[in-house]
Amino acid sequence: MKPTGPTTLELRKLIIELRKLSNKQKVNLWKRIADDLEKPTRKRREANLYRINKYTKQGETALIPGKVLSLGDLDKKLTVAAYRFSNQAKEKINKIGKAITIRELIKENPKGKKIRIIG
Repeated sequence: MKPTGPTTLELRKLIIELRKLSNKQKVNLWKRIADDLEKPTRKRREANLYRINKYTKQGETALIPGKVLSLGDLDKKLTVAAYRFSNQAKEKINKIGKAITIRELIKENPKGKKIRIIG
């Protein structure tokens, strides 16, 4: 059986938007994120808060092309962008920093500057 890609309409639109932005802005970051989001759900990246905290610096933007889980805590002010968040992870992030979707990150930072991919 041939793989068909994501079946969620919202995710398909996001992938198309990322590819268009990648071509328009000449930024390979968005193409890479689109490729990661096209993978099956069980192969998508997941990152716990302790891992995000370990590999980022104060004031950075962390991008997770998958789901953010709540194990651990943040001790830095970060902006965390992801496709999905667990409820507890979103609460913990918003106490210190800011949790946003990938679509919101595209609008804030279309050039993809100072973004670290985690996962």
